[in-house]
Amino acid sequence: MLANSFSKKIRNHIGVNGLVSLIVGLLILFWPGRSAFIATILIGIAFIVIGLFYIITSFTAQDESGWGRIGHLLLGVLYMVAGVFCIIDLASTTAYLFLFVGIFVGITWIMEGFIGFSTMKYTPSKGWTIFSSVLSIIAGLFLLFTPFLGAAFLWILLGVALVVLGITKIIRYFTWGK
Repeated sequence: MLANSFSKKIRNHIGVNGLVSLIVGLLILFWPGRSAFIATILIGIAFIVIGLFYIITSFTAQDESGWGRIGHLLLGVLYMVAGVFCIIDLASTTAYLFLFVGIFVGITWIMEGFIGFSTMKYTPSKGWTIFSSVLSIIAGLFLLFTPFLGAAFLWILLGVALVVLGITKIIRYFTWGK
């Protein structure tokens, strides 16, 4: 009985996860700007909540030094200011968020490409390692030189991935046990 109950919980989790993934993916695909604004609002709210916790910690931590308390207080205020600015100037924050993500992912992919080359002697598939490394560096450079376009592409790609995963999980939900 316990395994059956657990199985039902897993099935329900997969169904809900699939439905949420599908809905979020469709929102990203059909309303990319609005969904990006919503994501920015959620980030702003998260920053405000994180800031509140740092501020509360600065006053409630019993074993914290004076400098530690000041550090927590300042960090909390910075998080809260950043969160408020995210929500107040939504368009600018969303644009900067896209810019940051594009540049950050670009740098990450370039580093990944060079690390791939540095591990060449450890891999049995040298051709695929070279291909993957070169592709990673080219994609990273594309994102560095066109971060807004690259981030927008990644946003749409996220939407497509969520729709595909959502549909797959919903199918899995309905075919569970058959």
